[in-house]
Amino acid sequence: MLRVGLTGGLGSGKSTVASLFANRGVYVLEADQIGRELMQPSQSVYAAILSHFRQFPDAPALTLANGQLDRGALARYVFSTNRLEELNRIVHPAVIAEQERRMETIFCENPNAIAMVESALIFEADRAGTAPGLSRRFDALILVTAPESLRLARYVARASGGRLLSTEERIALEEDGRRRIGMQMTDAEKIPRCDFVIENSGPVKKTEAAVEDILRRLKRREHATAGQKAGSIK
Repeated sequence: MLRVGLTGGLGSGKSTVASLFANRGVYVLEADQIGRELMQPSQSVYAAILSHFRQFPDAPALTLANGQLDRGALARYVFSTNRLEELNRIVHPAVIAEQERRMETIFCENPNAIAMVESALIFEADRAGTAPGLSRRFDALILVTAPESLRLARYVARASGGRLLSTEERIALEEDGRRRIGMQMTDAEKIPRCDFVIENSGPVKKTEAAVEDILRRLKRREHATAGQKAGSIK
């Protein structure tokens, strides 16, 4: 069994890369999806977020008419008030605990599995102290990279939902994207800390080839680890 971390900055295309690994038999856990699940009204994270941020007079309404957390309003608020770390201190420990629980379930069912956590903030959460030692929980780390201009274009396209934007809207989204990118560690800082790097700006075939090459290496590593454990048991 192997625990693998897959990370990359805003718009790097790590979700696309994660799907390529999933299509090849890797068990992928998406940190953002787990976070969304834990922010449902029945979850303790939901209550903790509301309790914490409603104490601030400038906080907007953080819930929708149906009681769901207004994640868009929350994101805009924490980014504009520099309170993102406060949110992360609530969310990150719960998300990581749930990742661990799900990985243990995977390994119980398939001891030879490769379980991959897709998360944009593996190094940032470690450095900020919202998830101390997170990067060291993995047997291997993969970084997805792309030029910043392409990352911004991808972010704008995703945020617009395919809608035709005015010049002002496009500029605003680009500024928002640059601000978010600026809050993340640079690729230059992350590359020395990773085992593999996938440059994801070219044709899909090129990315697929990189995924397949890394997967072969991970499987060799998993087999070697399994052999060492078997030897120690004897």
